[in-house]
Amino acid sequence: MGKNRTKPTGEESFDIFYKAIYKDRWETLRSSMTENKDTVLLSERLSSPYYMDQASVIVASLLPVDDGDRILDMCAAPGGKTLSIALRLGENGRLVSNDRSQARVFRLKKVLDECLDSETREKIDVRCHDASSWCLHEQNAYDKVLLDAPCSSERHVINDRKYLDMWSPSRPKRLAKEQYALLSSGFIALKKGGILLYSTCSINPGENEEIIGRLLKKRHDEAEEIAMDLEIGERREHGMLILPDSEGGLGPMYCCLVRKK
Repeated sequence: MGKNRTKPTGEESFDIFYKAIYKDRWETLRSSMTENKDTVLLSERLSSPYYMDQASVIVASLLPVDDGDRILDMCAAPGGKTLSIALRLGENGRLVSNDRSQARVFRLKKVLDECLDSETREKIDVRCHDASSWCLHEQNAYDKVLLDAPCSSERHVINDRKYLDMWSPSRPKRLAKEQYALLSSGFIALKKGGILLYSTCSINPGENEEIIGRLLKKRHDEAEEIAMDLEIGERREHGMLILPDSEGGLGPMYCCLVRKK
């Protein structure tokens, strides 16, 4: 009869999973994610201050916005990246800001109402839908799409004992399926020639460059990656990743731009 084996705790499973990815770097990276994260004011043009991680501000600015664009923010709450887009809409731009949670949509509306002047706020249509099925209702409809996808958010997990104890390898697998469904839906909703910005705050390649790789492979005739020139971050097979151990505490934040040919 074999010896009884104790099942790894959530924290042990978490460390095993990410050490397999980051090898000797993992301890340093893990430690950097337990330190307090500095935030910066998104913009002085807001009616009420809104603070974000600097990496999030940088990534949000990567989505090019032209006057007259119709833009979709698929998972917009709590609202920082939507605010970044809103400030660049121009006179004729329009923005649809969506989140599937009614509670998060309520908070999103509150942020937009408090931070934006009435003229800019009127250009934003807030909706509450499951964005993974967005393409069933609108196709080839948007000039730009932002997908800041739900993700493993490892920095949050590390700093919350409840979530760390609950963690298992099934979580990133489930999220990857959701992320790809969202990305595919957003790409279908994009007009020909349009640009999609995909981002997460995950350090997991399976939620980042591998998701983009799947889209580029499946839709190779119409999808192409756009090269980015960031002063910070590390290049991945697709896109770039900002990691706090090498960028003074910024991030984590992954980003990639894709054009619909």
